[in-house]
Amino acid sequence: MLTLLIAVGAFVAYIIAYHTYGRWLGRKVFQLSKDAVCPSVEINDGRDYVPTKREVIFGHHFTSIAGTGPIVGPAIAVFWGWLPALLWVLLGSIFIGAVHDFGALVVSLRNRGQTIGDVAARIINPRARILLLLVLFLVLMVVIGIFGLVIAVIFTLYPISVFAIWIEIPIAIAVGYLVYKRGGNILILSLIALTLMYLGVCVGAYWLPLDLSQFSFLEKYGSDALQAGLSPYANTVVVWTVILLIYCFIASVLPVWTLLQPRDFINSHQLFVALALIFVGLFVTALSKGGLEFVTEPITKPPGDAPPFIPFLFITIACGAVSGFHCLVSSGTSSKQVRRETDAQLVGYGSMLLESGLAVVVILACTAAIGKGLWTYDDGAARYVERLGTDGSPIVGVAAWHELYGQHAWKDMTLGNKVGAFVEGGANLLHSLGIPITLAIGVMAVLIASFAATTLDTATRLQRYVITELGGVLRLPMLRGRYVATAVAVLTGGGIALTSGPLGPGSGGKLLWPIFGATNQLLAGLSFLVLAFYLLRHKRPVWFVILPMALMLVVPGWAMCYEIVKWWQTGKYLLFGLGLAVEVIQIWIIVEGILMWPKAKGVLPEPLPHRKM
Repeated sequence: MLTLLIAVGAFVAYIIAYHTYGRWLGRKVFQLSKDAVCPSVEINDGRDYVPTKREVIFGHHFTSIAGTGPIVGPAIAVFWGWLPALLWVLLGSIFIGAVHDFGALVVSLRNRGQTIGDVAARIINPRARILLLLVLFLVLMVVIGIFGLVIAVIFTLYPISVFAIWIEIPIAIAVGYLVYKRGGNILILSLIALTLMYLGVCVGAYWLPLDLSQFSFLEKYGSDALQAGLSPYANTVVVWTVILLIYCFIASVLPVWTLLQPRDFINSHQLFVALALIFVGLFVTALSKGGLEFVTEPITKPPGDAPPFIPFLFITIACGAVSGFHCLVSSGTSSKQVRRETDAQLVGYGSMLLESGLAVVVILACTAAIGKGLWTYDDGAARYVERLGTDGSPIVGVAAWHELYGQHAWKDMTLGNKVGAFVEGGANLLHSLGIPITLAIGVMAVLIASFAATTLDTATRLQRYVITELGGVLRLPMLRGRYVATAVAVLTGGGIALTSGPLGPGSGGKLLWPIFGATNQLLAGLSFLVLAFYLLRHKRPVWFVILPMALMLVVPGWAMCYEIVKWWQTGKYLLFGLGLAVEVIQIWIIVEGILMWPKAKGVLPEPLPHRKM
């Protein structure tokens, strides 16, 4: 019953926060006006600046920020227990994450849709711009690498998800064409598209699971390689990663209405349906015989090789509580599509709360629902069957938790294990509704891969913007071209994704998670710094951002220093160099901010130059 109370209480808290704190921010602090001319209307180039209905832009923004962040992060963090993860997700999202996303969106809207890096040049000083752009470049490079790798891992571990993910692309393109060129009703079309996509899930689950390891040139490594510690799936992960990066290049240079918007809108409906099913499944399971109980303690003692609980909880869970990446979405794509300022509360504050709700569901799936059983694919029967222990009995309850978490040292935890905990835990809840377990696992796997794909699309487009801006600052005109900038984004992200880890090529994703978490959270602190300067210059209240800003600068910096020392000691010099560079840039920007703070109060920045028509 405790799990049910937590789920209901969390969503009630989000509703109250949206209509109180969120409304206060929108009306009293940011003073949103329905009459203000937004960048999407002022510029409207039909490619990046496109006035968009708020339900559509909500779908784009939400699916772009959600991705796998609120899934992978909490699935790893419950290693320390479910209670700390839950508290950080709830309190962090309401008082820090949603404020961060909302603020970044409003600041960008008021600055002609500029990214947070460009805004920093006017709000703080010109030096802050190039420093922040460098941080943005590093964050997005790691985001592209990790999210591309996550999808590749899902495709490899759950081949039943592949068909539905790829069939969604032509469906989304058709929806975009019918809406923008034929004036079709996007809600009706997206619901039809969602139905077709779920049919695709059925096809992939029962008739067309696409396992690349069946091809001889991609066969799994033999026993000698396995004894050497290589992943049996490394070949297929690498191939899927390359294919996904090629797709990203194509998708990110297309106009937003052709693929990005319709796909995100379809995926937002997909998440609403999946969350509703999971929530109903949670009720049914909790109220049924046996109930739904936690299979681990509220606070656990991890193995000795695990990093310290503080500060690493606050960087392991990023997107479910607060994430610097979100300021890139707010100021990079969403601010160019919002058509009315008053839509910003729903898009900025509301999306973050819903993402936090997803993180709550992940925590419950990985620490309670997973106890209902683990599953393995039977190739002969083409369906999932119960995973059995050494004694021949199903692995359920505490044994299921120990199978995924308790028997592993921190260094041995794999990305697939953690993603699998949510997929199978969530599938157990869907199974309680009578949905066949094979189909339930397919729905969950497609859910994760779809959101990772939308984040990957958006991150590549955002990286193109950042590289273009860097090209202008550094006077490298070649980088200002759309195709060259996108190629640089894909190649640098691909290099990160294919970093060799302890389990062979393409398995370096877990090595990158600490630098992603720390750098991502440092970016949130820097985004808060820009927001604080904006409020200070416009004589608005600043007090509510000071503590979140300090927290998101100090705690990630602490974690980064810890990791930098460890990377140096273990010879991981690439990670050491990246981490050190981020730390130096962060300190530099903070110093610039401290020097400018006394001079900024009430002093409005120079107005943007008149845009040539």
